[in-house]
Amino acid sequence: MKAIVLAGGFGTRIQPLTNSIPKPMLPILNRPMMEHIIIKLRDDLGVKDIAILLYFMPDVIKDYFKDGKDFGVNISYVLPDDDYGTAGAVGFARDFLDETFIIVSGDLVTDFNFKTIYKFHEEKKSKLTIALTPVENPLQFGVVIASDDGKIQKFLEKPSWGEVFSDTINTGIYIIEPEIMDYIPDGENFDFAKDLFPTLMKDDVTLWGCMIEGYWRDVGNPESYREVYQDIFNGTITLPIKGDKINYEDGVVYLEKGATIAPSVNVKGIVVVGKDTHIKSNGELSNVAIGENCFLEEGVKLENTIIWDRNNIGEKSKINNAILCNDCKVEKKVKAKEGVIIAERCTIDKGVVFLKDVMVWPNKTIEEDAVISNNVIWGDKYKASIFESGTVVGRVNIELSCELAVKLAESFGSILPAGSKMYLSRDYHKSSRMLKRSFLSGMLSSGINVVDIFSVPSVVMRYNLANKDDVVAGVHIRQSVRNQEETEIIFYTNEALLIDTNLAKNIERIFFRENFRRVRFNEIGEIFEDTEAIDIYIEAIKEKTNKTSFKNKELKIAADLMFGSTSKIYPKIVNDLGIESIMLNAYEDDKQLQKLPSIIKKSQKEVGKIVKSLELDCGILIYPNGQKFQVIDDEGNLVKDYILLLVLLHILNNSCHDIKKIFLPAWMPDFIEYANLEIIKGKFGGFKAKQLAEYDLVANTDGHFAFSEFGLSTDAVFSSFKFLECLLLSEKKLSEIIKEIPDFAYRGENVACPSEYKGKMMRKFLEDGANKKSSHLDGVKIWLDEKEWILMIPDQHQEFLNIYIQAKNHENANKIFDEYKRKIDAWIKE
Repeated sequence: MKAIVLAGGFGTRIQPLTNSIPKPMLPILNRPMMEHIIIKLRDDLGVKDIAILLYFMPDVIKDYFKDGKDFGVNISYVLPDDDYGTAGAVGFARDFLDETFIIVSGDLVTDFNFKTIYKFHEEKKSKLTIALTPVENPLQFGVVIASDDGKIQKFLEKPSWGEVFSDTINTGIYIIEPEIMDYIPDGENFDFAKDLFPTLMKDDVTLWGCMIEGYWRDVGNPESYREVYQDIFNGTITLPIKGDKINYEDGVVYLEKGATIAPSVNVKGIVVVGKDTHIKSNGELSNVAIGENCFLEEGVKLENTIIWDRNNIGEKSKINNAILCNDCKVEKKVKAKEGVIIAERCTIDKGVVFLKDVMVWPNKTIEEDAVISNNVIWGDKYKASIFESGTVVGRVNIELSCELAVKLAESFGSILPAGSKMYLSRDYHKSSRMLKRSFLSGMLSSGINVVDIFSVPSVVMRYNLANKDDVVAGVHIRQSVRNQEETEIIFYTNEALLIDTNLAKNIERIFFRENFRRVRFNEIGEIFEDTEAIDIYIEAIKEKTNKTSFKNKELKIAADLMFGSTSKIYPKIVNDLGIESIMLNAYEDDKQLQKLPSIIKKSQKEVGKIVKSLELDCGILIYPNGQKFQVIDDEGNLVKDYILLLVLLHILNNSCHDIKKIFLPAWMPDFIEYANLEIIKGKFGGFKAKQLAEYDLVANTDGHFAFSEFGLSTDAVFSSFKFLECLLLSEKKLSEIIKEIPDFAYRGENVACPSEYKGKMMRKFLEDGANKKSSHLDGVKIWLDEKEWILMIPDQHQEFLNIYIQAKNHENANKIFDEYKRKIDAWIKE
């Protein structure tokens, strides 16, 4: 049997630990992580011939392992000339793979018995076996469902929470017969989960899943690296440790050749001391791994800490739950609280105090007696990932500093063509103005020309972006619509759609490695001003709106613009269309923006009173950036967001209109059939422009609408006029249309659930509804009878489950929710 060890990853998410070494070379108990895997392959399976697939920093790996003789194996190396995906890279080793072989990642830590997986493979006479195991958070892995005998039935690579249907994951450990290599094309990007497995299943090749229990951890970020050590220290996993074992009253020391430890040092738990490291007297060590050639002065106290090679730590320093990379000098009386990471070649002067969760990046000097908080470098918020759905969100001057805005811009600019143009806009809040100016500088330094649209609603920038062929991207900066203490930096493609996960990861890779494109002085970008964007947008709305409908029929509305920047455009459009209106809060006031939740409630109440008392046709509420609108009916009642969508569908179904093909989310109520509309449901998000263009309308139940005749992105301003146009087309009062919608109950709730239990919840939910009709379009939907259902979608970013219920009446809806709330609570406690 032969083995392939995958060792080509960039290690972007685990920065700054991988600043100068690839992730498989991160030390675990003073051995590279991959060395533990090679030892396991040798001892569990008797593997002698191993090929290591390289890509990122290949020489570091080759210089350490050489030909493998020192480790009792024969090692050869495969170095593809590009990124060909997991399976495509293995294809470069096809001449080596002339017998059964195992594939293992070099950046994981496990105590799985590989022999157990191989026996399962032989018993099933399998062509390809996948090792499976349950985990708390399956988002970064491939989720799998297998039958009781191990046949793979369904899998999905790196799902969102809405796609999770189990907590059983693909561990990335495969045993494969050589004939499977015939399915992997030469020199093409080809992935195991996305390409090879579906191809095999189409050809009726059975994929087998060996469920195996034990310890398995993908070391993907600094926290997971730290957790490996915690698990070693508390005995969750046992790995081989080099050195002579010396027992103490409360612990044990493993002392490598040339290392010394003073007798007066207090030892607790497991302490590992590398070669030629010296520890002076009166110190305290509790669950510590120390590398080679380190020197600890008198009175040093270390607890739950990982020290790499060639570090000096000054007397009476106290360090807890920290990672200290290579070649650092820590002077005396330094205090580092829980969560500190000090990257390589840093100098920490005496008396420095680190607060919790600080990262110090390479080659930094921290001056004497400084107090370093997580706000000085960058905080916990951006450790694993910067982006959430194409957006960077944070508190201004805390997570979102001017320095960070510049680096974000330099990162984004570095992936755009040098000399190209991008749009930059903001709302009128002063924090947005400040960050925009910093962001603009970063774009210019990377050779990007910036078209400045100044303060406009995001919908204006997006419309102009989508209709300008010479502009390649756009960024809008605004105060958060969810939390008024936060600011959002939103990134758009040239099609005015949010950037996808792949593009976000590329930006993050440049950001964390600081691999910015810095152009020559004569290539620095220029600033252009666009003063016509608002006029172009206003004329486009008027052109796409049926002006005759508004002029021939009297329409009276009240509109509340909530102090937003739409006050520059909405009154003019209303006036030009001849709509009789009362405008409220149609001016800018950043102090009001800071209390948006209370403003929304107040607007709903006030507009309702005005509409009812003056007998207006309806009221329109436009959120500050034009991102959403709400409606008040002619009786003064707020129309719930999902009812507004049903009203629109009702009108479109019963009227002569060009809008026929509609995309809706999986959680949309479906108790009504629409004879004249083609409705497609699915996962709401991650759209490509080509997909969106197939539909006349894309909408959800939260007041977001995109009419493709105007643009592919959601636009509350245009959508509000389209709604008014449809209302006139119906020739009915809004309250009458609402009454025509059949009675039913629809409920959406958030149920608290720690992230580590989300995968388990999806599995238990699916098992609970095993004998019922179900759907996996987005999350898991279980039908309780023909018209009643419950849908569970784990929230992508926060610790709760989104629960949607459709029922015949409110009593049934409450019963369904209460029943499943009890089940969820019980499943979490199991």
